[in-house]
Amino acid sequence: MSARATCDAASLYWQVGLRGFRRYATYRAATFAGVVTNTVFGFLRAYVFVALFSGHADVGGYDLSDTLTYTFVSQGIIMAIFLWGWWEIALGVRSGAVVTDFSRPIDYQFYWLAQDLGRSVYHLIFRGIPPFIVGALAFHLRFPQHPWTWLAFALSVELGVCVSFALRFMVNLSAFWLLDYRGVGTIMQAVWTFFSGFAIPIAFFPGALRTVSEMLPFAAMLATPVNVFLEKAQGLDLAAALAFQAGWAVVLLLVGRLMLAAATRKVVIQGG
Repeated sequence: MSARATCDAASLYWQVGLRGFRRYATYRAATFAGVVTNTVFGFLRAYVFVALFSGHADVGGYDLSDTLTYTFVSQGIIMAIFLWGWWEIALGVRSGAVVTDFSRPIDYQFYWLAQDLGRSVYHLIFRGIPPFIVGALAFHLRFPQHPWTWLAFALSVELGVCVSFALRFMVNLSAFWLLDYRGVGTIMQAVWTFFSGFAIPIAFFPGALRTVSEMLPFAAMLATPVNVFLEKAQGLDLAAALAFQAGWAVVLLLVGRLMLAAATRKVVIQGG
């Protein structure tokens, strides 16, 4: 690919990303409702942990302040990571619109990834920051001590979005083979809600469960970004955490491309 073609492709996907940002920016009432919901659930989770720590000073290397920070950061980035209810590709498969999408002169997977990254930036800013600010006013939360942590956190969140997107992309593509893709989707949503560390921090898991969970891609979606914010990893450990996320993102996106290739052949066979 020539330099000009590369620049044109980058410009195209940049515009797709902006489209994803602007698309969700139009739903201001939904954003406000989402902020309220995320904040309320943040307080509900926070008081559960306050009760837990009334009899413990430390759980899995987290004190109460760490855990409350984990709670409100995870509530803030949850819609950026977008764990649940995304069926746009599957619905396109069911309606047949995917055939038109395949005919466009654009990489199908990169198109959706660019749009998802744009969406995540919007949600990170407008649905992520307010719940954290409210939580910080009500509780003693930890803020990063080093300025570069903020940049590492932003990068980690976007890598988490890439991992999340890769998994959601594959679940959506299952609609090419399954009549009830929502069944698989519901199971996967339960799995990554638990193993991502959203319901309970992975650090709270016992023994082998914690070890295995920290190696799975689900940890790269949410637990890793929050731990970066908490500065649980510094120096080489921070680089290793980001590499862990990037590695899973690349692997899962490649698997998704293999599924997409198989799905494309299926469309050709069925379409004649």
